[in-house]
Amino acid sequence: MAPDQAYRDLTALWRERALLESCATLLGWDEETYLPEAGVEVRAEQHALLARLEHERATDPRVAELLAEAEAALVAAPDPVVERNLQLMRRDHEAAVCVPASLIEELARTTTRAQSAWEVARDDDDPAPYLPVLARVVELTCAWADCVRGEHSRYDACLDEWEPDLTEAEVVATLAALRAPLASLVDRVLGAPRLRAPALPSISVAEQREMSQAAARWIGFDLRGGRIDLAAHPSTMRIGPGDVRLTTRFDPHRPLRGLLSTLHEVGHGIYDQNLPAEYFGTPVGEATSLALHESQARLVENVIGKSLGFWRFAQPGLAQVAPALAAFSPDDLVHALCQVERTTNRVHADELTYDLHIAVRVDLERALLRGDLRCADLPGAWQEAYARVLVRPESDADGLLQDGHWAAGMFGYFPTYTLGNVIGAQLVAAATQALGELDAQFAAGDFAPLLGWLGDRVHRHAGLLPARAILERAVGAPLAPAALLARLTEKYSALYRL
Repeated sequence: MAPDQAYRDLTALWRERALLESCATLLGWDEETYLPEAGVEVRAEQHALLARLEHERATDPRVAELLAEAEAALVAAPDPVVERNLQLMRRDHEAAVCVPASLIEELARTTTRAQSAWEVARDDDDPAPYLPVLARVVELTCAWADCVRGEHSRYDACLDEWEPDLTEAEVVATLAALRAPLASLVDRVLGAPRLRAPALPSISVAEQREMSQAAARWIGFDLRGGRIDLAAHPSTMRIGPGDVRLTTRFDPHRPLRGLLSTLHEVGHGIYDQNLPAEYFGTPVGEATSLALHESQARLVENVIGKSLGFWRFAQPGLAQVAPALAAFSPDDLVHALCQVERTTNRVHADELTYDLHIAVRVDLERALLRGDLRCADLPGAWQEAYARVLVRPESDADGLLQDGHWAAGMFGYFPTYTLGNVIGAQLVAAATQALGELDAQFAAGDFAPLLGWLGDRVHRHAGLLPARAILERAVGAPLAPAALLARLTEKYSALYRL
């Protein structure tokens, strides 16, 4: 075999896997947007088949042989891209061979059913039919984690799916460093006079959709290579180069919520559109870290979308789409978006309480995976946790049924939101130092300098470097909550005149 033939064969196998995964992602987008309720069972079988086919390629005995040959050839002809691909391929293969194909297939089938059951339960505000299905998801997730975790915890194994090399101990420490300072800042803000925030009028869904499309274009999401649709839960799905699908949701009575949800997904979408297309189908062509991904989404949503500069630029244009906005100044709109309140809802939480919502979810999912909490007891446990940290939900729809992550088997995903906030604050601090005052640029409708800086420091690296290396190269320091606490303290102290 030629020295590089083994590597070419490996990348061909990985590209097949990537195409199978893109088919599954497209089916997932269809579930979120257009799948009729009666089609769930067939969709579950489709996902199970695709998962089995991908797993067969991941565990093909030829992979181990090809890896060994390609690694030997690399010694004679070093190449950093090849080296990184081989490192990630070996890691993936060694984990995959530990898991039976039947378990992978059953997980795909069960999570598809569970997501449908969750949507029904949420709409009916009745968790009873959903909890047994969720219990099966937890059981299968624990079985999968036990296959791959070695000496680590089940939660470590789940985290590794989203944030390679991150540990449960690091998550717990990061959340612990944020809980008390954030709770104290919330108390100070709620003890101050409330912001002069207007009551916004209703804006139709059609107008909100047009507003969101306009804001997405202004900030830099390329609608020629993407689209925005309605769904039960906002999400971003990269089908492949040139095809990134965003979903969002709108409430006529809370007209800016939908815009912020869309901006969050725009941050994800821009990252996905900037991943190097030439590496698609290999590990280095994928984002290496969900926390880095979330940093882009949280940054666009909060740093841009809740800034005075953005609204000085956007308000005139959005008022042409939704004339009701013409009666409100940019200051009015920022004040409306920056109200601080203890609520039950994570997606629409303010910046100060958001990570407290995440802390509750992380505590509960860790307990579920340890076996210390049964799904049957989850509604009560959720209520008690929220009563201690924020406010007791009045219903399960406002409680454990508001998120579909666990139904999808996405345990260990929630920490990436908080890590994204932490990383986003560090990136903004570094970008401000490099580019100057960002708010003035936003007010001029110039988002390209910040997005270009992020593209150069974060997006283009994709999976070529570990997340820790990307962050440290971008900001000159490791992950640390200090920048987030400083940004929030400065911003809300000024808004509330603390």
